Amino acid sequence: MNLTFARYRRPFVASGVSCEVTVRADFAGMHSELAMDGAVVARDSTPSMGADATRNHRLAATLPDGTALLVEAGYINWVNVGIAVRVGDSLVHESHPGRRIAYPESAHKMASDANVDMSRYRANKVPLLVDITLGILFYVLAKLTDLTTAALAGAAIGLALVVVQRFVKVDLLGGLAMFGVVMLLLSAALALIFQDDMAVKMRSTILGLISAGLFLGDGLLGGNRLGKGLVRYLPYTDVDPGRLALGLGLLGLVMAGLNYLVALYASTDVWLFYSTFVDFVLAASLTLLVFRYARGRMFARSHETVSPIAK
Repeated sequence: MNLTFARYRRPFVASGVSCEVTVRADFAGMHSELAMDGAVVARDSTPSMGADATRNHRLAATLPDGTALLVEAGYINWVNVGIAVRVGDSLVHESHPGRRIAYPESAHKMASDANVDMSRYRANKVPLLVDITLGILFYVLAKLTDLTTAALAGAAIGLALVVVQRFVKVDLLGGLAMFGVVMLLLSAALALIFQDDMAVKMRSTILGLISAGLFLGDGLLGGNRLGKGLVRYLPYTDVDPGRLALGLGLLGLVMAGLNYLVALYASTDVWLFYSTFVDFVLAASLTLLVFRYARGRMFARSHETVSPIAK
């Protein structure tokens, strides 16, 4: 079972019959179902990568009166899905009238990229879930109690996960989740030493500066340690470890600076919302630029080649 990160429901009525198309996206690909009066009558699926990944789904069924029902489903942009319903030869319903159901051109290029291997993401779905859960837990505890209590409770849970990992085969503490545990431990240490909310707020800034220094140093040396290790978590096979480490080092500096400004000039509630939600979205967006840089898609010099370490 793969982690579902998007689900779309598109209800409609055809010849008096209540119907609904459900489209689900996960790391394995896109999956769709057509239900008539609550019963699933057709399914379709496409993989996340490859030539078949970008085709529209076709869900065919027969209505009670014997008429053929055909539903075309697919992306209308990067984040939304649409359907077009035909009964016989007549178009009877569009979820997004006038919109063309087709993958964006840039998505076509990505799906057919031979240097992308989505199985690496699927292998790290549990650590990703653990990392997200730790962040939400910190947010909830901080709202119900205070930052110091949330930091101490989070650190205790993080240490418990480290112990549990020794007895289970499923990887709980991949790169992302271990980073979350380290953040929680640092927060707890600062809370105990300084007994001050500001110390907890500065956790991202302090750790960001430390990690940025380590990544920049590793990047200048070719990325043979941190960069090489992180490459194994990415779905790309053409990443240069040195460029990846340099990019992540610069990203760490930027995120550390932003956290410092929010912690210093905003209220605790604003900082809590920023650190739990905004920080994640912003870092994820900037990380995509780092990946482009690491793959030689940005600021590449003509003589640069991908390091064999990434192969």
